[in-house]
Amino acid sequence: MLLLNDPLYDRISSTHHNGASINEVVVHGIPDSYALRDGDIVSVDCGALLNGYFGDSAYTFAVGEISEEKRNLLRATKESLELGVQQARVGNRIGDIAASIQEYVQAKGYSVVRELVGHGVGKRLHEDPQVPNYGKRGKGTKIQEGLVIAIEPMINAGKKEVFTGKDHWTVITEDGKPSAHFEHTVAVRKAGPEILTTFEYIDEIVYRVAV
Repeated sequence: MLLLNDPLYDRISSTHHNGASINEVVVHGIPDSYALRDGDIVSVDCGALLNGYFGDSAYTFAVGEISEEKRNLLRATKESLELGVQQARVGNRIGDIAASIQEYVQAKGYSVVRELVGHGVGKRLHEDPQVPNYGKRGKGTKIQEGLVIAIEPMINAGKKEVFTGKDHWTVITEDGKPSAHFEHTVAVRKAGPEILTTFEYIDEIVYRVAV
C-alpha cells in the first residue's frame, strides 16, 4: 500500500480527496466522468484530519438493484470487518485480526487481497503496524492498549490476484470479478475495541432508500 510520504500519493490526493472504486476496482479508484449504473457497487474510501490526528474509513455502496453475487460479497466483507474488530484486544496479536477475516471470507468462497493491508493511524494516515487481512492466529505484533489501527478487509468475489492500472494507482481484480471494501478506525482500550468511525448514518440512509 502506498504511504502518505509517497510522491504519487501526494500528487493524487492533492486533487482527489476520496477514492471511488467501482465493481472490479479494489481500491484507489479516481473519480471521473463515469455515470454510475443500476447494478454497480462503489467503494468510497476517505480520511479525515482533526486536531492533528487522522481517521480512515471505507464503505461499499450498492447502486440500485445489484446481483445476488454482489449483495452476498458486500455482506460477507462487512461481517468480516466486524469479526476483525472484535479481535483488536489487549494481549491479542495482529494475526488474530487477520486470521478471523481470512477464515470467514474464504469459508464462503471469497479471496483476500494480499498486496493491500490495513495500518496504524495517528498523526500520519498510514503508520505501523501493518494490519493484513490474512495470517495466522497468535502471530504478528502484540496488541497493546492505546493502539489505533485501520482494519479494512478488501475481499474479491473471485481470485485474490490484482494488478495496478496504467495510472500506476488504481488497483483492479485480475479476473474482472467484483471486490468489496469496508474499513473502520479502531482504538484498543483496556475494556476492548472502540470503533472511532461509524456506519450508522450510512446504514440509516441506505435503509430508508431501500424501503
